[in-house]
Amino acid sequence: MESYEPERLTPVQLAAMRRSLTNGRGALTRRSLLRASGMGTLALGGIATLGACGIPPAGRAEGAAAADDHSEREKVVNFSNWTEYMDVSDDEKSRPTLAAFTERTGIKVKYTEDINDNVEFFGKIKPQLAAGQDTGRDLICVTDWLAARIIRLGWAQKLDASNLPHAFANVSAQFRSPDWDPGRAYSYPWTGIPTVIAYNAKATGGRKVDSVTQLLDDPKLKGRVSFLSEMRDTVGMTLLDQGKDPGKFTDADFDGAIGRLQKAVDKKQIRRFTGNDYTADLSKGDIAACVAWAGDIIQLQADNPDIKFTIPAAGYIISSDSLLVPAQARHKTNAEKLIDYYYEPPVAAQLAAYINYVCPVDGVREELAKIDESMASNTLILPDREMASKSRAFRSLSTEEETAYEEKFAKLIGA
Repeated sequence: MESYEPERLTPVQLAAMRRSLTNGRGALTRRSLLRASGMGTLALGGIATLGACGIPPAGRAEGAAAADDHSEREKVVNFSNWTEYMDVSDDEKSRPTLAAFTERTGIKVKYTEDINDNVEFFGKIKPQLAAGQDTGRDLICVTDWLAARIIRLGWAQKLDASNLPHAFANVSAQFRSPDWDPGRAYSYPWTGIPTVIAYNAKATGGRKVDSVTQLLDDPKLKGRVSFLSEMRDTVGMTLLDQGKDPGKFTDADFDGAIGRLQKAVDKKQIRRFTGNDYTADLSKGDIAACVAWAGDIIQLQADNPDIKFTIPAAGYIISSDSLLVPAQARHKTNAEKLIDYYYEPPVAAQLAAYINYVCPVDGVREELAKIDESMASNTLILPDREMASKSRAFRSLSTEEETAYEEKFAKLIGA
């Protein structure tokens, strides 16, 4: 593995992480608002660990060298995931899809819900990864920006495509080739997280809200609009509205988006920038329309029929939580078999029916309809072809870019 000089997180990056983890997407439960008790917040020690240990600079890494694989002799796979991110039986005594995998393959899954947020989890496994040691985990699920970092550092093992026939064939086009892992050589998505426009039809007088331009300029919405305190989501949606590609934008494009948002702040069109705490105001109608996370909207709609969502003609931002095999994992082949299993449409449908996030697996609709027809027709769980074609990912950032962009965004939102 390549050797790196440590690089500390800047104060701006730390502030952005704190903002995300206290009320942003990092604070979202990985399950529905109706069933989950909520995601644990980050202890300051987690951030301190990242800052003290240092984050190596972005650079091209070739991935971890293949570790000794004990899969044939040891029929086990150790899987770390977020809380409430796996199907559970009605009596809450078993996990049906995992049990079926073990029955079919003889591979026992040691499933641990020990990921409460990305930064804290990375702080936990980083010392072992940096030392070239086994973390005790064969499979982990982390958000795309952290997956990108782990791959970049050479701390993820390259996957064997021969063990992933279903995954290779069935991964949805919108998730097939992120810029941080072209062709999915090291990772596969567990779920997708769309950023959309939401509105309260009662608060808008029945008027549809379907563009960022409308959010920023419609005088009838003045003072009743919110955007997200996550830079990639708010700026990404604004870039799209301005005809720019969030996957290829320049510094000038970024500054243009910030300027556009600043004008709306100055004329008091935007009420505030929020984490997922916008949900209560949207449901009450205090916020008439906003940039929102799809997972929230699915749950709000269950209680309030006035809550609607739209996909702007300009497109929307998509991110993901992805599966990786860490360096020195003992059971790589077993982990690959488990990844591939969740890309079989009947299994993927069973998982999607429980967790209600965007399913990244093609060919699931008929299987999901057998379980719940309303879920199969919900484009926030199964995007149709038109919706999927409008998804865009925010490009990877260098350390210098992230520092500069987060500083400008923090000034915009008053953080």
